[in-house]
Amino acid sequence: MSILKAVGSLLGGDTIKDVGNIIDNLHTSKEEKAEAKQKMEEILAAAEQAAQAQVSARWEADLKHGSWLSKNIRPLTLIFLTAIFTILSIFDGNIGEFTISEAYVPVYQTLLMTVYAAYFAGRSIEKVKKVSK
Repeated sequence: MSILKAVGSLLGGDTIKDVGNIIDNLHTSKEEKAEAKQKMEEILAAAEQAAQAQVSARWEADLKHGSWLSKNIRPLTLIFLTAIFTILSIFDGNIGEFTISEAYVPVYQTLLMTVYAAYFAGRSIEKVKKVSK
C-alpha cells in the first residue's frame, strides 16, 4: 500500500483513485488482467502528459516575468551544478592518470537522458501548442 501512496503523491489528483478502482475491479482471468494493465498504462500516460504540460507552463511563466533572476535561475543553477559535478568527477582520485570512477557513469547517463528528454519533449510540447493556437 505504501507504494501506491508514493505513486499517488507523485502523480496527484484522481490518478491514484482511478488506478485503485481498476485494481478493486480486477479479476484473475488473463483477459481482465490485460485490460486492467492497459487501462493503468493509459492513466499513467495521461498523468505524465499533464505533468509535462505543467512544466512547460512554469517555464513560460518564468520567461514572461520581468525579473532577470527568474528568467535565468534554472540555467544558472544548471551551469553551476554541472560544473561542480564535472570538476569533482574529473579530479576525484586523478592525481596520476585520468580515469572516471564507475560510480559517476550512471549519474552522467541519467543527467544526459533527463536533459535531452526535458529539452526535446518541452520544445515539442511548445511547438504543438503554437501550431494548435
